[in-house]
Formats: sequence, C-alpha cells, structure tokens
Amino acid sequence: MTRLALIPNVEIVAVADIWDYHLNEGKKLAAKNAFATKDYHKLLAREDVDAVVIGSPDHWHVQMTIDAVQAGKDVYVEKPLTHSREEGEFVIAAVRATDRVVQVGTQQRSMPHIIKAREIIQAGTLGDIYKVHMTWNRNSPRWERGKPWIAPDTVDWKNFLGTAPDQPFDEYKFRAWRFFWDFGGGIFTDLMVHWIDVAYWILDWDNPSMAATIGDHFKAKDLWETPDTVQTLLKYPNQNTQAYFEGTFSNARNRAMIEFMGSKGTLYIDRGRYEIHPDPKSKLEPSQLVIGKGPRGADFYEDVDGALFHLQNWIDCIRTRSEPACPIEAGVKSAAAAHLANQSLRSEKIATWND
Repeated sequence: MTRLALIPNVEIVAVADIWDYHLNEGKKLAAKNAFATKDYHKLLAREDVDAVVIGSPDHWHVQMTIDAVQAGKDVYVEKPLTHSREEGEFVIAAVRATDRVVQVGTQQRSMPHIIKAREIIQAGTLGDIYKVHMTWNRNSPRWERGKPWIAPDTVDWKNFLGTAPDQPFDEYKFRAWRFFWDFGGGIFTDLMVHWIDVAYWILDWDNPSMAATIGDHFKAKDLWETPDTVQTLLKYPNQNTQAYFEGTFSNARNRAMIEFMGSKGTLYIDRGRYEIHPDPKSKLEPSQLVIGKGPRGADFYEDVDGALFHLQNWIDCIRTRSEPACPIEAGVKSAAAAHLANQSLRSEKIATWND
C-alpha cells in the first residue's frame, strides 16, 4: 500500500482484512474516509473499486482472484498464485473468461537489471544453458515464538481458515502461516518461486518432469510443519537442463540469487546486480551491471524496489488494457514447480509431473 501511494493517479479507496489491527493499519494508508471491512466480498461489491491487491495467505489467493475478476476488478495477487497444482486450471479459466488485467507478484520480471540480463541470455551470449542454480538463504530466527500478543477476539478466525480444516485459533500459526501446510508451502512456495519464475521467463521452459527434494528442521523442530532448510533438484528434459535450489534460515551464504550456467560462462543475478563470469578459454568478456547499493547477494536493495516497478507495470497495463509482466499462466507455472518440490519432500520420494 505504501508503494501504491507513490504511483500517480492511484487512490486507495477501500481496505479489507480479517484482523482488526491490520485493518486499522490499512486505513491509515488509505484515502480519508476509505471504506473498511472484514468481509472482502463487500469491498468487491463496490462500484468505486476498479482494481484490488491481494495480500492474503496462500490458501486464499485463487478464490479471491476468481471472486475479484468475476466482480469486474483488475487484480495484483501475491505469489505463489496457487496453494496446490490442481488450482491452476481453475484460476486460469476464470481470468481468461474475463477481460481483467491480472498481475502475479513475482516482481523480478519488472526489475531493470534483470530485464537486461534476460536480453543477454536470450541473445545466446552464454552459449547453451545446462544448469540453473538458485538460492535463498537467510540467517534469521523466523521460528521464534515470542510473546503472544494477538487477541483471538480481534481475528475473524473462521474466515481466515476458509477452506482449510477447522481448528482452534492458534496465534503462532496465524503469524507464521507460511510454514504450515494448511495455509502456505514453506520455503519453496515463499522464496524459490521468485527465482524459478525468472528462469521460466528467461528460458521459456516447460514444466519439470521430476523433483528430488530433501528438507530438515534444524531450528524450527516442533514449531513449523515445513522444513527450515531445503534443497531440490528439478529436471527439464525437453530443454536439456537442470535447476537446483537451496534455502535455509540458518546461514546467509549467497543469500538470494540465481545463476545461469552456460557453455561459455555464467550469469549471476540478485536483486541489485548481474555479473557475467566467462568460463576458462571462453572468448566471453566479463561484465556487470550494479543498480543496487549494498552487499553482493543481499535480499533487498532500497534503491531497487522491485515491488514498486511491478505495481507500476500493473497500473500501466490497467490503463492500456495490456498483458502485464507476469500474467496468470506464468504465475500458475512457477507455483507448480514449487508444489512438485514439496510433493517430493512430503513423500520422501522422487516426484514426477504425472504422479
């Protein structure tokens, strides 16, 4: 919402949230006398609302998106678009049955240096790409419970659950929903989905044929259902390539990055730079583009606000009725790779696409 306020001729006229605290915080960022409700359907029913931003937990993304486009609203929906592979076909069908502009929130597609890196790779500069390495490593105690501070009577818990199994209010689950299967999908759907989306966008891959995944609870044992440390290998036989992702909350080496490893060299990308590293005896010249201040490989750079770029792209497309940077089909595909990784993790077996 703070970023939307920076875009000219955009007004936040309504907010919806099932938690009193967030609803009140949202009202502070909205226009004076903005409509506020705990029931998002009432927001969608308003004629003064042209478009909505969906920042709910994962298990609500598809239903809210479908409800929004059927109500005639354009949509920006956070990643991962889906909570399961099965949801993909339904949300695609609902969106394409309308003329709505739907942007999925994998904002790397709108970052200027990654757009340039895409041009370099698609020009064949790296030669043939055989391997893609992705990381998202944070040395951050995300598992800590802390002192409970959310009063049950301030949360519409039944509507938070939605289609999730009925269960008593749990303050920790409500705060850390990303790491419980009913509401999120852990590191793969929260973080890997960003970089696998970049790989799909640049290389135009099909879906993976298989995933082999391992995961451990080194710090979050008996707290999270999803692991705090993961690795997965994805195979793309139609493109003769592999993708490898590692993520943890116990070490920050490499932080958040993707590397495209080609026959002539490697192109490294994070959220503030790219670097070209030639292979030995290659005629490729080393180069780099740095647009973000801060340490190499940092998660975020204050002066490379990908979310702002991505929201601006969405607003521009609303005004021109053009296809946004990350359309609905792309959001479904990138989330599906994360779901396949989780399928392998939970079964402790290699998962194939046709399982």
